[in-house]
Amino acid sequence: MFACYLAVNMPKGTVTYYLTKNGKNPVLEFLDSLMDRQKSKAFRIFQYIQLYGLISVLPHVKKIVGTALWEIRILGQDNIGILYIAVTREEILLLHGFLKKTQKTSSREMRIALERFEEWKTRNAKKK
Repeated sequence: MFACYLAVNMPKGTVTYYLTKNGKNPVLEFLDSLMDRQKSKAFRIFQYIQLYGLISVLPHVKKIVGTALWEIRILGQDNIGILYIAVTREEILLLHGFLKKTQKTSSREMRIALERFEEWKTRNAKKK
């Protein structure tokens, strides 16, 4: 006998924004500076992550070799990169957004993201 299961649309992933010590949200500030079309592409990717998990956006993400960072790549008139860390299998922490000038992610952009991640880890370790 076959069992029937009701599929419940539960979130599959969580997108968390890095916040500074002062409560500023640099990734959201970056996204707010973009044109509406670019902004909507980014938020659509975030929505897919929340609804279907990270696997759903694989064509848009790339592992940054030699680091813990991943990059969401949004192509268009201006290419956009958003660097993040996978905190758990279901949660990502958005660290830094920038306009991409080349295919390769610059060390400056990676350094900003990694410094924010270290600061985030230190702050969260104190909460525990």
